[in-house]
Order: sequence, then structure tokens, then C-alpha cells
Amino acid sequence: MGEYRKLRVWQNAHALTLSIYRESRHWPTDERLGLIAQIRRAASSIGCNLAEGCGRNSSAEVARFARIALGSANEVEYQLHLARDLGYMKEETANRLMSEIGDVRRMLSG
Repeated sequence: MGEYRKLRVWQNAHALTLSIYRESRHWPTDERLGLIAQIRRAASSIGCNLAEGCGRNSSAEVARFARIALGSANEVEYQLHLARDLGYMKEETANRLMSEIGDVRRMLSG
């Protein structure tokens, strides 16, 4: 259907995923198989689903994968709240990342 890398929502989701990977490097090592793996998987799932949807041959499939990406974005938002509340990141960093995921969620919903 289209080139996913040209989509602004994909670009924002990709940038957010990179930020989450960088930030989560500093979280406790005992979270490596827990929250770190979970948030990274959910964040990368947003871009992956957008790419997969664009590779399909129908608008209905693009919309279906965008809804799946929205579910992953919601998951990331919760995990950011959790990481902040556990003290794994500064309030300012959490607020910036939550603002970014909010932008992605709005784009996916619109």
C-alpha cells in the first residue's frame, strides 16, 4: 500500500523506540528480562505493525495493523508510568516520553 518510512506516525514511533532503548539502558539489570524487555518489545511493535500494515494490499489491513499498533502504544504508556513510579527514570524524562507516546497515540487514533 505504501512506504511506511514516509509516514510521520512511523517516524515518531521509531524515534520514541530509540529513546526508550537509550533510556532503559540505565535501568536496574534485574529488570533486563522484565520491564526492559517488555517496554522495548512494545515500543518496537508500534513501528513493526505500521510497517507490516503498509506491506498489505488493502486499506482495511492497514487500519487493522494501526489498531494493533495503538494497543502497543497504550502498553508503552503504562510501562512508562510504571518505570517512573519505580524510580527508574527522572520525572522530566518520563514526562517527555509520555508526551511523545501521546503524540503517537493521537496520530494512530486519527
